Amino acid sequence: MSSFKSDFLRILSERGFIHQTSDDAGLDKLFATETVSAYIGFDPTASSLHAGGLIQIMMLHWMQKTGHRPVALMGGGTGMVGDPSFKDEARKLMTPETIQANIDGIKKVFANYLTFGDGPRDALMVNNAEWLLPLNYLEFLRDVGQHFSVNRMLAFDSVKQRLDREQSLSFLEFNYMILQAYDFVELNKRYGLRLQMGGSDQWGNIVNGIDLGHRLGTPQLYALTSPLLTTASGAKMGKSMNGAVWLNADMLSPYDFWQYWRNTEDADVERFLNLYTTLPMDEIARLGKLGGAEINDAKKVLATEVTAMLHGREAAEQAAETARKTFEEGALADTLPTVEIGKDDLQAGIGILTLFVNAGLAGSNGEARRHIQGGAVRLNDTPITDDRRAVTSADLTGDGVLKLSLGKKKHILVRPV
Repeated sequence: MSSFKSDFLRILSERGFIHQTSDDAGLDKLFATETVSAYIGFDPTASSLHAGGLIQIMMLHWMQKTGHRPVALMGGGTGMVGDPSFKDEARKLMTPETIQANIDGIKKVFANYLTFGDGPRDALMVNNAEWLLPLNYLEFLRDVGQHFSVNRMLAFDSVKQRLDREQSLSFLEFNYMILQAYDFVELNKRYGLRLQMGGSDQWGNIVNGIDLGHRLGTPQLYALTSPLLTTASGAKMGKSMNGAVWLNADMLSPYDFWQYWRNTEDADVERFLNLYTTLPMDEIARLGKLGGAEINDAKKVLATEVTAMLHGREAAEQAAETARKTFEEGALADTLPTVEIGKDDLQAGIGILTLFVNAGLAGSNGEARRHIQGGAVRLNDTPITDDRRAVTSADLTGDGVLKLSLGKKKHILVRPV
């Protein structure tokens, strides 16, 4: 459908969120005439989501902003199985304690995007462990399992690709799509949910839920998926050279998060402004037209707006100011990420390779050595060419710190304690 009547679907369509729906017209009519409850499931595979999951959180944000009720489903039950979709091998099984700890960490992010409460449009956060853990296995097989065709399940791309590569798919994992389908039906029964959203890799699982709902007598259920995003150069969203771009501040500082978005490729700026900010479309179009050196201004706006939504406006503006002082004035900003080192260790001397690894700028001595050989390493803004160089307290700046730099955009302060 080229144009939607409902505010929610129109905004999602204009901003590039929609990859596929199960019924454009039916879903549009539902959103135009009712207050809709819809959900997205989040797997507790780590104690924080990363930037690749932001598109899903933003979809929930726009739901509430347009007058509907978003539900974030925590996979406390399905997390004990693990989603096999498009994975080369089975996920490592987690203990219930690990799953709960991960859920506790993930929850922190959502309050920045959604308003929770008891009202009809207030967001909900629920855990599918509530209904999955007490299930009686034989009753579940009889009442739910009978509606699933193994032939059809084998035909789904997420399963077919795994089998085509002759990679094992355990019976445990095979059950995941049944459990996810059951979640949809149970959420409709408990909370009146009519729509499940997710990434395009979840299409088969969501459609299974619609089909199960039809067989078990629910009202018509719907599916909506977003595209699986990569950067213009093909890199996976949410990944950087230094690993995952975590959303929790205790796993990635607001400054480093800001820098990730500041380093967006030119070709991605307008698309990311549409997806990850709430700026007006005309302002985004204006920023998207900037070229040459001016595109950097649009990148700074992108970085600040995305960081403000996650970490708050003050943290975002502080990160922007730190970057300005560091890159434009050459100043040693106090708000750069900081690591500590023992005074005695520094007094005795510590190898530059070890220092870079300890500061998190390299994963190993070999990697640090390659950076030095490539001319990317600086100490207090002075290039380092000797990979055997020892760093001592004599290298401290007048501020009593060391400034380590990798390339032009990665900076860490090392402070002796």
